[in-house]
Amino acid sequence: MNEDATIDIHRIREILPHRYPFLLVDRVIDYKLGKSLTAIKNVTSNEPFFQGHFPGRPVFPGVLIIESMAQASAILASLGVEEEIEGEIIFLFAGIDKVRFKKQVEPGDQLLLQVEQTHYKRRIWKYAAQAVVSEQVAASAEIMFTYRTV
Repeated sequence: MNEDATIDIHRIREILPHRYPFLLVDRVIDYKLGKSLTAIKNVTSNEPFFQGHFPGRPVFPGVLIIESMAQASAILASLGVEEEIEGEIIFLFAGIDKVRFKKQVEPGDQLLLQVEQTHYKRRIWKYAAQAVVSEQVAASAEIMFTYRTV
């Protein structure tokens, strides 16, 4: 792992507009511009959605796993375009394909978010993404998005 290719929560908050409870990336541990990124989401028992999903047996919602992978993808895309675009931008979903859930994620787990850029053309990015817990794939998806200036 290249220590120069890490990003802490302070820089993540500069890149992404999301805030608690919807900021779902805690740290980037490695990235290669235009190619790949690996990030961490620590799943803690005090997150507000666990009160209702599910009482007595908390499970991290699948849609939030997808959102975590999308946020990791947006960080990588942002790092590649931040010099090229004037003004602030926001990344938006353009599509999600081939979503698969293979393992439940619970409090105490650490999601390893792995994204690989597979396509970029005319402001559309496509990523192959997976969320891994203890070396087992919990979810995978193909994520497409674009951006607009704000």
